[in-house]
Amino acid sequence: MKSLVSVSLTAFLAWSAVQSLSVAQTPEPSPESSPAASSANPAVVAVPRVPWLDNHEQLVATAKKVKPNLVFLGDSITAGWSQKGSGIWRERYAPYGAVNLGIPGDATQHVLWRIQNGELGGDIQPKLIVLMIGTNNGGTAEQVAAGVGAIIAKIQELCPQTKILLLDVFPRSEKPDHYSRKRNDALNVIISKFGDDQKVFFLPIGNQFLEPDGTLSAEVMPDFLHPSGKGYQIWANAIDAKLKELMQ
Repeated sequence: MKSLVSVSLTAFLAWSAVQSLSVAQTPEPSPESSPAASSANPAVVAVPRVPWLDNHEQLVATAKKVKPNLVFLGDSITAGWSQKGSGIWRERYAPYGAVNLGIPGDATQHVLWRIQNGELGGDIQPKLIVLMIGTNNGGTAEQVAAGVGAIIAKIQELCPQTKILLLDVFPRSEKPDHYSRKRNDALNVIISKFGDDQKVFFLPIGNQFLEPDGTLSAEVMPDFLHPSGKGYQIWANAIDAKLKELMQ
């Protein structure tokens, strides 16, 4: 019997016609850049980004050497664990034999290419992957959700015993009424349905970064996108209990 997440992912991947190899790398998505009128969905088409191919090869080599039990997979927000979150990483995640597979600027299509090209699969079979991706994508919430679904499906193909802790895409932009914030909010409603509490566990923690009025503070995210040291502390505290449970 197919799990709920398999049904949801199948529906989204069927909706997303893989017809285009063009990539829109837009750090700040906008309504004008959304290809809603097109049936092609770049978010589900695996493509590399030439500037980071050396970085990708280094990550593949590290993952093959370490054979991690725990992987964090994503974009610059995830990559920041190696910088502003490094102290917490050494304390909480290094003991698990963790590897950080975050690359700045990545959208769903880039992560999809990376995991298809050596960062996961074969001897790299982590017990748990913490996945947070989508804020760099252009397009509609539905299109980006299909990209997230494609990544989950590929992980399950390459690492069938691996569990996925799927996080909501964190809030961005200072004010709650900004387009980018609203798009991410709509995206999170969709990807929340990918959790089946068997292999995919959806954990929404984004609200913990916000002030009571819904704004982001520069203390937590100085550029209203990337967490500060305090932001990584909030992140770690928010996932700690679930991560420990899934790593047992």
